[in-house]
Amino acid sequence: MVSGVCPAYLPNIHYMAWMVSQTQVAFVTHNIYQKQTYRNRTEIYGANGKLKLTIPIVHAKNQGRQIDENVAIHYEKGWQKDHWKSLETAYRSSPFFEYYEDDFYPYYHQNFEKLMDFNIVLIEKILSLLDAEVNILRMVKVEKEFSDLIIAKKKVKKDNPHYHQVFQSKNGFINNLSILDLIFNLGPQSLEYLRQVKN
Repeated sequence: MVSGVCPAYLPNIHYMAWMVSQTQVAFVTHNIYQKQTYRNRTEIYGANGKLKLTIPIVHAKNQGRQIDENVAIHYEKGWQKDHWKSLETAYRSSPFFEYYEDDFYPYYHQNFEKLMDFNIVLIEKILSLLDAEVNILRMVKVEKEFSDLIIAKKKVKKDNPHYHQVFQSKNGFINNLSILDLIFNLGPQSLEYLRQVKN
């Protein structure tokens, strides 16, 4: 049985912990796009606590609800520059930002037409950096879909094991942020950490 999920923007730790526990994951392409999900947003640890980063999308007029794979990214507001600056400000002093900086920089300096394509390329890059062997498929439907992993309003009941975060002494440990928070702070130990997270 192939398990499926919608691709998220720089997914959170629970999402990635689930992914690396699978040998094969299908990205579901034909769901109806929904707001209040991690399809176009992520959360990082900024100087003042949790910071939300949202990718603006093109809203299709007079076409009803959009299918996920058709959702286009809106580039007029310069969100890429803002997101990259936020990532730099949040993680420049983390142990592994400079180590991985060149891996992520290009994605914020080129345009992807579709949100789904951008998310999938980023997730594939993350899996590669983690050395996680997960076969990625694209499917219209799957037998079992883990839709809870992308709902932004859902409260995570389980705390992840603590690791050092850049602004932890100021604001305490913040649970279940973007996978980049983990990668920039733990580096090559990130995969081992993800395998300890219980979903």
